[in-house]
Amino acid sequence: MSLNGKVALVTGGAQGIGRAVVERLLQSSAKVAVVDLNKACGEESKTELDAMFGEGNCYFIPCDVSNGDALRDAFHRTVDQFGRLDIVINNAGINNEKNWEKTIQVNLTSVIKGTYLALEQMSKEYKKEGGAIINVSSMAAFVHSPHQPVYTATKHGVIGFTRAMADASSLGNYGVRINALCPAFVDTPLLHSVEHEDNMGKFVKFKDDVKRSMIKFGVLQPSRHPAPQTAAQYSEEHTLPSASSAD
Repeated sequence: MSLNGKVALVTGGAQGIGRAVVERLLQSSAKVAVVDLNKACGEESKTELDAMFGEGNCYFIPCDVSNGDALRDAFHRTVDQFGRLDIVINNAGINNEKNWEKTIQVNLTSVIKGTYLALEQMSKEYKKEGGAIINVSSMAAFVHSPHQPVYTATKHGVIGFTRAMADASSLGNYGVRINALCPAFVDTPLLHSVEHEDNMGKFVKFKDDVKRSMIKFGVLQPSRHPAPQTAAQYSEEHTLPSASSAD
């Protein structure tokens, strides 16, 4: 599928996995709306992306995806800016077991809202031309984490919702492909949040389990370094809690 001339919206697009996805879309000659809560990071990313791919191809929209009205406005602004919408990547996510209600709002509720808003702009049931939706889940949807029960629940929810909506799209002839992406450990700000009590609450005591899991699975880079790093390689560049190797 050629992406030349297509228009994409990526939530959490200013850093981490979202930023890598935005770059790949722009490399493929798509137009991209970068939706992110972090205004400073978003503006910096736009400046860098404009220098790399030329002005007019990237549009930054500051937005808290847990705010339904703000998220709807981001979709409308994207269509106003580029005239259409073909691809939506619901990528924004947080890891906060202390404020678990916010984790549900960002990781699951916003994905559901983002999917419905995408369908309004793309589905044949609304007389649109079709498109593609990718909802970002996690390895945690398949391998539960004892120190991230709510995060785990939200990622399970993304899988279930996406599977059901994909079937609905097929049965309803929406013309929209709906898929889920389930990354393992990726070197993003979210990965480092497990070290902080403000994020983990009482589950911060399990932070050494992260290191043991990293030893087992390795750490991926969002872009530029496609091969996974081992935990030893990763810890040379990042400070994480020490832990002995898993059996």
